[in-house]
Amino acid sequence: MSSVKIELRKDQIEKIHETCEQFGNSEGELINILHRVQGTFGYLPAEVQEVIAEKLNIPVARVYGVVTFYSYFTMTPKGEFPISICTGTACYVRGAEKVLGEFKKELQIEVGETTADGKFSLSCLRCVGACGLAPVVLVGDKTYGRVAPDDVKEIIGEYQS
Repeated sequence: MSSVKIELRKDQIEKIHETCEQFGNSEGELINILHRVQGTFGYLPAEVQEVIAEKLNIPVARVYGVVTFYSYFTMTPKGEFPISICTGTACYVRGAEKVLGEFKKELQIEVGETTADGKFSLSCLRCVGACGLAPVVLVGDKTYGRVAPDDVKEIIGEYQS
């Protein structure tokens, strides 16, 4: 679990409880609850998982297991501009690793990390379904196709002002 302990405010705990109640406090709705709560908080730190487990009356380990199993869920805050590089077969074959390497070099972070200023985070995805545009990079909801390592500086620059 995370080493940084966060303190949840009363209103945040109430928001988590409210979300659980919207799904009938049902363990069978755990993925939907986690999805909604991550949408609210941006990530799922241990403290949030504990509140959900308590409200659903299930072990924290079960919640943690779901959070760590599905790559969509994250226990670390994403940057204001989350950057995802597709490393599916088509993108990989067309140079996604070099593009990823350039993002790591320019941002000075590794996959799964966020820049110190909180602006950018870096992750990999398996396939975004845009194989004809390989290699593909997503910044938030914006898709960049046929990205070459030389394009990385310019893409980052679009979000720095």
